[in-house]
Amino acid sequence: MAKKAEATYVGLDIGTSKITCVVGLHQEDAAEPSIIGLGTAPTTGLRRGVVTDIEETVSSITAALEEAERMSGTAIERATISVDGAHVQSLNSRGVIAVSRADHEISREDLLRAEEAAAAIQIDNNRQILQIIPKNYIVDGQSNIADPVGMNGVRLEVDTHIITAATPALKNLDNAVFRAGVTINDQVIVPLAAAKAVLTKRQRELGVVLMDIGAETTGLVVFEEGNIAFTTIIPVGSNHITKDLVFGLQTTIDVAEKVKLKHATAGRATSKDATKVSLDELGGKGAIAKHEIDKIVQSRLGEIFTMAVAELRKAGKDSMLAAGVVLTGGGAKMIGIADFAKDAMKMPVAVGAPTGITGLTDKVSDPAYAAAVGLMLEDMEQPLDNLSGINNILGNAMGRVKAIFKSLMP
Repeated sequence: MAKKAEATYVGLDIGTSKITCVVGLHQEDAAEPSIIGLGTAPTTGLRRGVVTDIEETVSSITAALEEAERMSGTAIERATISVDGAHVQSLNSRGVIAVSRADHEISREDLLRAEEAAAAIQIDNNRQILQIIPKNYIVDGQSNIADPVGMNGVRLEVDTHIITAATPALKNLDNAVFRAGVTINDQVIVPLAAAKAVLTKRQRELGVVLMDIGAETTGLVVFEEGNIAFTTIIPVGSNHITKDLVFGLQTTIDVAEKVKLKHATAGRATSKDATKVSLDELGGKGAIAKHEIDKIVQSRLGEIFTMAVAELRKAGKDSMLAAGVVLTGGGAKMIGIADFAKDAMKMPVAVGAPTGITGLTDKVSDPAYAAAVGLMLEDMEQPLDNLSGINNILGNAMGRVKAIFKSLMP
């Protein structure tokens, strides 16, 4: 492929059921980036966010890239990609160093050394650090400093949120992307990418949960006082609802998916709706009462939200979040899901979609495209030369580690 234009940026969301590629253009005189290309392709090469068939995944990535290239009129050579799956784990860590310069002025190298100190954690041999996200810096006891470069101090500390992932899963993902002819600029977990495209600064400062409901995974990220406080990915998603409908309705997967999208209601019904839904019109056979469909759907949704609440409670983040919950992902498009989630999570709930963009907004202003748009925005904010300092310090095993999402800090 020819080298892409410097002003174009690419997000590649490698999901369990489909691959999505978003191409953005940001001109210097434009207030907002413009979406100029979109490509999607179904895939069966992943299971619960993890590559299980490299050939199938490569084929699907290639198809999505080609569609995005045709629409945007630009060749795609590099991209920021998503990482998904329950193998993703996170923890908070603090790094402490002495300021190196004789005049005690804090430099960019001091920040990198502090982040390196925070990254000196014990992890299993088959895992690696994927992202180090600085939350705030402390200089000689003064906390909540966004950028201490140029300040004077003797002791520099940094509170970080560290995300780790299984090395085999990352290698298989990297291999699939490379074989599709794309160089990876960066890797970001799905809920963080969705947050980039959807959440406002005010929501992050008030405290908010973003919950991205994908095909076979559901990602969670919590922000408090503008900082990332917690992230996790649980191995259940909207495809599990479809599979429940297959067995409950004794029909095919295609018919079950149509029933879910066209007739299922997530909100808890006050009375049984005996209206008959014809499966014949959807390619199946027979008919079934709508309340039976809703019962199946709500049972699985209840499990998804129960698991989400359990993860938040385990991390101590299940309350005191003034901005409540924002839902994204394809699973967030179900009728009545906001009301269902409000009842299950005991917090205000809204369905979110990408904002602050122009161009093909009619196509991407949809909860299902939140992660892909967020990846494109991250690609826009992370030029390649920004990686060199961390690569030199932390080595090839942490080549992806960066102080990402600094724009999310207050």
